[in-house]
Amino acid sequence: MTVRKSERLMNLVICLLVARTYVGKAKIREVVEGYRDQSDDAFEKMFERDKDALKELGIPIELGHVDRAFEDEPGYRIKRGEFELPDIHLEADEAAVVGLAARVWQHARLAEATTSALAKLRAGGVTVDAAALALVEPQVATIEPAFGPLWDAVVRRTPVSFTYRPPGREPTERHVEPWGIVSWHGHWYTVGHDRDREAVRMFRLSRVEGEVTRAGRAGSYAVPEGTDNRKLAGQLGPADPTQTATVRVRPGAGFALRRRSSATRPAQDGWDVLELPFHNPEALADEVLPLGVDAVVIEPADARKAVVRRLEALVKGSR
Repeated sequence: MTVRKSERLMNLVICLLVARTYVGKAKIREVVEGYRDQSDDAFEKMFERDKDALKELGIPIELGHVDRAFEDEPGYRIKRGEFELPDIHLEADEAAVVGLAARVWQHARLAEATTSALAKLRAGGVTVDAAALALVEPQVATIEPAFGPLWDAVVRRTPVSFTYRPPGREPTERHVEPWGIVSWHGHWYTVGHDRDREAVRMFRLSRVEGEVTRAGRAGSYAVPEGTDNRKLAGQLGPADPTQTATVRVRPGAGFALRRRSSATRPAQDGWDVLELPFHNPEALADEVLPLGVDAVVIEPADARKAVVRRLEALVKGSR
């Protein structure tokens, strides 16, 4: 798997920051993920570009000699004192972004790669200062147990299954091809293709119950070209209701719908008519379909079509 430039630069910073002495190019090439599989010429060019990129970011790289007694092999390091930042005061939205980055660091288990790099440096005779990692390793407590397995599934393109409990409804087994993980309105979600509904869906990680298990081989699906998970989150995710749907419900059914309805009135045929605020027709269909014949969407047309389309897909799939 190709290591992205951002990950490679982070690995390079860690390598040069924790070393108490200068690190030679050969050792850097061995330790930093993304350099080892390059040819000599490609590594030299890539390393020079990466050094320039770090300098542009304001990260000072110092050149010196690995062995001061002989001054024969040049090496590199980052001075901790020059790398440390002064106290920073962030606005609320800026702090949220930093918190997001911190969670991704921890949940993606970058710490495992860091531990491996430290071991390689020590094995190569380089004295390291593990405490320096505090400068680049933010700590945020793990909240959603599903984050780690779903992150792996996204990276490896592995279909998964899990038990999911939507608000006000019974949990169901879902089979998903996860495309990405996003933070939306203060919560973590995974966006991807829902195999059960043959549609794009977004699942809140805190509503995943039990274990996330594999439901296929790694690399068995591809994310559609041009997919923007943040944009999808805006389309599929929770938002203030912008429309109102009219839904007919049989007496004694649809208690979750009744609880959030803005108005309820009896119909002449014994059914009840609910006025339901909603934002996304597909999300409304998710609420109505489990009721089967006990609920019918009357209007608006796009919400009704969403339910009909899903019912037709179910009938087609059962043949």
